[in-house]
Amino acid sequence: MRKEKMWVAGSWCASEDGRTFAVTDPATGEVVGEVPDATEADVRRAVEAAHQAFPEWAGLPARKRSDVLYAWYRRILDHQEDLARLLTREQGKPLAEARGEIAYAAQFVLWYAEEANRVYGYTVPASSPTKRIQVLRQPVGVVAAITPWNFPAAMVTRKVAPALAAGCTVVLKPAEQTPLTALALARLLEEAGLPAGVVNVVTGEPKRIGRVLLDDPRVRKITFTGSTEVGKYLMREAAAHVKRISLELGGHAPFLIFDDADLDAAVKGVVASKFRNAGQTCICANRILVQRSVYDAFVARFVDAVRALKVGHGLEDGVDIGPLVDEAAVEKVLGQVADARAKGAEVLVGGYRLTEGAYGRGHFVAPTVLANVNETMAVWQEETFGPVAPVAVFDDEADAIAKANRSRYGLAAYVYTQGLSRAMRVAEQLEYGIVGVNDPVPSVAQAPFGGWKESGMGREGGREGIDAFLETKYVSFGI
Repeated sequence: MRKEKMWVAGSWCASEDGRTFAVTDPATGEVVGEVPDATEADVRRAVEAAHQAFPEWAGLPARKRSDVLYAWYRRILDHQEDLARLLTREQGKPLAEARGEIAYAAQFVLWYAEEANRVYGYTVPASSPTKRIQVLRQPVGVVAAITPWNFPAAMVTRKVAPALAAGCTVVLKPAEQTPLTALALARLLEEAGLPAGVVNVVTGEPKRIGRVLLDDPRVRKITFTGSTEVGKYLMREAAAHVKRISLELGGHAPFLIFDDADLDAAVKGVVASKFRNAGQTCICANRILVQRSVYDAFVARFVDAVRALKVGHGLEDGVDIGPLVDEAAVEKVLGQVADARAKGAEVLVGGYRLTEGAYGRGHFVAPTVLANVNETMAVWQEETFGPVAPVAVFDDEADAIAKANRSRYGLAAYVYTQGLSRAMRVAEQLEYGIVGVNDPVPSVAQAPFGGWKESGMGREGGREGIDAFLETKYVSFGI
């Protein structure tokens, strides 16, 4: 069992009152770690450390900040296997996925090590011969970064790396289910030579930590990934100090399969999207819409593919799907299945909790396919965050687009077609921040990630990702 400490002001420390909480393996219920439960005073100390460290870090040449990020990137890759195994133990995803996440997390560090050197200002032609106008980009200040449990490495680097590249300092609050990966990444950042106080990591109860971060005017920006409900709360509370805020919130991705699609590729695509991380991703397929003429053929192949998936502990060989994160997640998923069944859906495979043998110690749900799904069902309206694939039909392109857009969410959508013109038309009309055309896993460090509507505001990744941490200053010189 790992007994960890928080990282505040360059020191590894316990909480002020010595309280801790346990981190458990969702596949077995075994305690795998123990971390401090931060007090309000601990969080205030972290904010003070970030505030004190800000002027020196912001004043460094961009190349110096870039050098630290490059060193962090190399250390993450050097420790990829250890980080992946730790991630699987506390989060549950299969080891192959965990290795992929660590590599993906490292890419954000590499990308923003490069972008640190490309924060450009510009000059503006003046309207008077006695003036000169300059526009500067400068770091916003202390950033509060709040990260989720489903990607405990990548969501840390996707926020921290651009903040550091811009010249900001950070107070990081990782999810209480998965703090060990964040702390391990912080140790590597310390080894990379980051000055004391530039990044601080506090672990513990979300409301207590969040309240301090919201109330302290020295925190100038909040970046959050999580539920839409919590995002709305943060927006309301951040208004008191007019804090800048970036939100990556819930999704309910439609996956459109047209009659000219390669059905074998579409089946592989849906499986890759829907069942990655046991369906616990904000951009996974939540509504599978298939054109009527190929519906039966697609469903037959899809059910066969889902039946072949292996469920188990993420460290076991050949496992495709791990556990859900906790008991509440199991109850939510099974509740949506029961609601759909009561309203006329047909369960083609799965639909139940796995309890026999080793499954009985964890939070496992069999991968599930639902047919005859309609818009009255919770699974068609609410984010599932589990291994449940609801399938429905559409008649033509207009019907597909209308059904896909009929959602309060707008994070990601998918289109499978072999028609170039159709792909362009549909992609342009979908009300989503990310569209994967014949691509079930579109996320990359160099492209902007974010949603429309109630799926959030702002972008992470790409050149846009650093903008969230920069202020614009206009300077007028009289000469």
